[in-house]
Amino acid sequence: MALGAALGGPVACVSKVELRVACKALLDRDTLNKSDPCVILMVQNQGQWTELDRTEVIKSNLHPVFAKVFTLDYYFEEAQKLRFEVYDIHGTHSIGTRDDDFLGGVECTLGQIVAQKKMVKPLFLKYAKYAGKSAITVHAEEISGNNGYVELFFCAKKLDDKDLFSKSDPFLEIYRINDDGTEQLVHRTEVIKNNLNPVWEPFKVSLISLCSCDEDRKLKCLVWDSDSRGKHDFIGEFYATFREMQKIGGGSKVTWDCINPKYKLKKKNYKNSGVVILSDLKLHRVYSFLDYIMGGCQIHFTVAIDFTASNGDPRNSCSLHYINPYQPNEYLKALIAVGEICQDYDSDKRFSALGFGARIPPNYEVSHDFAINFNPEDDECEEIQGVVEAYQNCLPKIQLYGPTNVSPIISRIAKLSAGEETIKDASRYHILLILTDGVVTDMADTREAIVRASYQPLSIIIVGVGNADFTDMQILDGDDGVLRSPKGEPVLRDIVQFVPFRDFKTASPAALAKCVLAEVPNQVVEYYSHKAICPMPPVPSCDSPTSLANTPTESLPAVGTTA
Repeated sequence: MALGAALGGPVACVSKVELRVACKALLDRDTLNKSDPCVILMVQNQGQWTELDRTEVIKSNLHPVFAKVFTLDYYFEEAQKLRFEVYDIHGTHSIGTRDDDFLGGVECTLGQIVAQKKMVKPLFLKYAKYAGKSAITVHAEEISGNNGYVELFFCAKKLDDKDLFSKSDPFLEIYRINDDGTEQLVHRTEVIKNNLNPVWEPFKVSLISLCSCDEDRKLKCLVWDSDSRGKHDFIGEFYATFREMQKIGGGSKVTWDCINPKYKLKKKNYKNSGVVILSDLKLHRVYSFLDYIMGGCQIHFTVAIDFTASNGDPRNSCSLHYINPYQPNEYLKALIAVGEICQDYDSDKRFSALGFGARIPPNYEVSHDFAINFNPEDDECEEIQGVVEAYQNCLPKIQLYGPTNVSPIISRIAKLSAGEETIKDASRYHILLILTDGVVTDMADTREAIVRASYQPLSIIIVGVGNADFTDMQILDGDDGVLRSPKGEPVLRDIVQFVPFRDFKTASPAALAKCVLAEVPNQVVEYYSHKAICPMPPVPSCDSPTSLANTPTESLPAVGTTA
């Protein structure tokens, strides 16, 4: 378990990974027929193995290529242990209990598979005994943010009849031809019984699986007459590309001659063994947090620091604002932990640094929204180190006072964010980090300000510093229910994340950052999805504006980097 999860904070999924499996030279356990293999994927959780998913059963085949795709969340910071177990399935029964139903297994981590992209390992029986020459191949592909899904509708007409007393039972297989010339099964349709004009069920497949986001990549398509004993009869084949498929539109369909090469050589007047038709294509575009970031979206970071008297005199070593030359205080630890992550997403590396709850020069009036560099015309500091220096220089010049009012700063940043909204593109998103030592005094105004801010490109992180009772602050974090304004209006989006710093005192700074920033990617995608704003510029993908002109498209948010 990642440290953030162990401490009760959410862990952000880096991405999703698709796994495809194939086996070679499996043991033949059946007397009259070959084994009917199925692969079960097991995952280890707290030392216990549990089944996550399983492939289809392939009849009478010792070299199966499975169509089933396993989809897993991938966490870089975890050792995700997996076990693949291959069984011979008998009839309608599930997994047999006899040892001779077990054809072999192998353990590995998801990280190992991802690192290799294509992992080939021998299968082992019990007691680490080799299962003959049996091997399993696992292909890994990341479901990238600029990916998406295509829904394909295939049918066929006038297929060759391969059966003597009935009509063919056709199914369609689509293989992607890789750069090295190998073939990867993308999809296998269901079998349509006794029908030479089959209409197969529509299916969805990720574009990276279909064509590796290369619309000119060749796809090899095979049509078979299904045989219950696994000895399928070949009807014909054709080659296609995703670019060809996109020619559909305006009522027109895309058709391919289904060719049997042997018949073509032998028969003079041979035309085809039927035609396969793509009757419809729907493209579902999925945008992720990284799509927006890689499209040029800047994350502008603002920190707001609590300078109320309850922090204690900064000259006193017991003060939360005490500057120890050998050990940063909690304000600095939280600021640096979160700020160093955010600064990677802001090209100019300039950050707004604000304060509240202090009497400030020259007139020493109480302010709940002031620049800690005392330059109201430009409150930005150079990099996180500049913010740290401005904070340290500010302390001797102000008088800590009160109360703890944060609504003025929230309203200010929300107003600044609203200015970005008029641009109508995904160019800038704001993160406001509020560091406070107690429960806010202006709770009603703060709730109202957060509801207003939820309509803007803004996320708010609140870190409670010190040992105060922060129970009442949990209301601002919508995890336990929908935050509402005093008048009852709900937030449009959950944009607030609150954590007490004391929960992370013994953890690494990365653990705090991971916890408080975990929800930001979803909040960014949620905002732009609600506004129907695409990443800028258009996401590099396997489509071009012209080729998709007539293609029905649906944009979907990739919550947690996925749809």
